[in-house]
Amino acid sequence: MDIVALGESMVTLIPTHPGPLSDVPAFSRAIGGAESNVACAMAALGHSARWVSRVGTDGFGQCVTAGVAEYGVDVSTVRRDPSRPTGVYFRTAADRGSGAHEVAYYRAGSAASAMSPANVDMNAVRDCRILHLSGITAALSADCHALLHRLTAPAADRPLISFDINHRPALWRGKDAARTLLELARRADIVFVGEDEAAQVWGVTGGPGAIRRLLREPGVLVVKQGAWGATAFHRQAQGAHEPTATVNAVPEGTFEPSPTVTAVSAIGAGDSFAAGYLSATLRALPLRQRLRHGHLLAAATLTTPTDLAPPPTRAHADHLAALDDAAWGRLRLAPRWTQTARAPEEANTP
Repeated sequence: MDIVALGESMVTLIPTHPGPLSDVPAFSRAIGGAESNVACAMAALGHSARWVSRVGTDGFGQCVTAGVAEYGVDVSTVRRDPSRPTGVYFRTAADRGSGAHEVAYYRAGSAASAMSPANVDMNAVRDCRILHLSGITAALSADCHALLHRLTAPAADRPLISFDINHRPALWRGKDAARTLLELARRADIVFVGEDEAAQVWGVTGGPGAIRRLLREPGVLVVKQGAWGATAFHRQAQGAHEPTATVNAVPEGTFEPSPTVTAVSAIGAGDSFAAGYLSATLRALPLRQRLRHGHLLAAATLTTPTDLAPPPTRAHADHLAALDDAAWGRLRLAPRWTQTARAPEEANTP
């Protein structure tokens, strides 16, 4: 497989009207899961992808598994647990970044929370070029944490480990999120973290360079800076051990601004960014183009109300990612921009 993503996916119940959960009369059903979102987006981009997880034998488990499979993702190693339910969560229609956003999780004791090194097919997980994990899984249970600890252990034959911090405060109540997430991030090869997440989890402020000083170990660190852009730090393998004299030095990162996007909803954009970046990584594209592909996939999701959106065609994305700086800066992406080879919002690009 090009990529394997391991983590919990749940049935998501989304209000049919805006407002607080206490006032919403009806909900529509969807599926949600950070890791499966990445797998689905990668499959839509033409990569071979597998999702590894556990679901209940209930109808919701069937719904989630079938929904992920519809994207072309291999779900053959998803296990059905007859004694535990599939997780469910409710959220408001408001974006996560607003104070009005509410999330109610019903995932304690779920089938996925029982994942462990003993009941997950480790060969199926490791049979890939990139293994994508996130901090959400580590928060679900001690067994899930042990599984991620095992998968991120140094080994000569392990795949490239991609780790998204994906801090969800509601899942970490009573647990040491800072220590656990830092430990796992330092064992990964590619790490994605939001500037706001780093401040919330570790109290790190001062920009991407300060975050890199905390996370020196990963070969690649991508710091997401919201609508402004993203900065990537890339270390060549031979530079893994820094001289003591330069312990406080941080190589300059590569910053790439986001295009201007008419956003509908921010939910799922981080997962799409990771998929775009990882897809470009598998294609060995230059670092700046990896960041641009991340931005473009995020823009596809930002301009739709769902967690996942049809990505631009590879030719379309490659054309935009190859624009010169001036043309990239003029780029304007609005809803439905991925549905044509050259959207009106790109009228000023060459």
